Amino acid sequence: MANPLSPSGSPSSAAQRILIVDDDEVILRLVKTKLEQAGFEVQVAVSGRDALDVIKKHGLPHLAIVDINMPGMSGFEFCETVQQFTDLPVIMLSAIDEEDTVIQGIQRYAEDYITKPFSPRELVARVERVLRRMGDFAYALEPVTRVNDHLAVDFAGQRAIVDGKTVPLTPTETKLLYILMRNAGRTVSNDFLLRRLWPMEEVFEDSLRVHIHRLRHKIEPVPGKPRYILTERGMGYSFPRQP
Repeated sequence: MANPLSPSGSPSSAAQRILIVDDDEVILRLVKTKLEQAGFEVQVAVSGRDALDVIKKHGLPHLAIVDINMPGMSGFEFCETVQQFTDLPVIMLSAIDEEDTVIQGIQRYAEDYITKPFSPRELVARVERVLRRMGDFAYALEPVTRVNDHLAVDFAGQRAIVDGKTVPLTPTETKLLYILMRNAGRTVSNDFLLRRLWPMEEVFEDSLRVHIHRLRHKIEPVPGKPRYILTERGMGYSFPRQP
């Protein structure tokens, strides 16, 4: 049996990976070319379900560019599915420019929104701006993201591998761990975590502490003396970069 920790997961200098989801092949080729010229690694999908398959096979991208109107699974439905278990940054891309749709997309799913037709140079600039704002993921985003010899995470599969044993994670635990790992080495405030985990709900810090407690008991060697999820008193939580 293959070692589930085998994919490299040390802090990576590899190109950031962008997933483009659009049923318009002309748009796919144009955006893919421009992003590759800007130094990004690019994957493409022609539908929401195709994009989910790409994520299961290759792991999460650093950012997704998602068209709203696609057959089968809309861009909104794709985002809703993925963001149940991860805080994947999304730029919505569509010919739709009605104000209500724009507001819905940005508030519920996206970091930014651009309407077709668009300037490829502007799209690349927005991608770079969102990635700077959201933070660079400190670990290689593989199907199984390896933290060290003791811990790895399969975000798409919503599971951790702790000392070779599979530990199921809830969608909220998976998303919480994703946010902390994306910001490894930095303190993530309680307010930020509450907004990202429950964007459309009023949830208090007690709920966050419960999820932190449960996640520690799943991944920490000694939950009472955490190694991965540290409390920053009065500020929030941090996930130290692992040696």
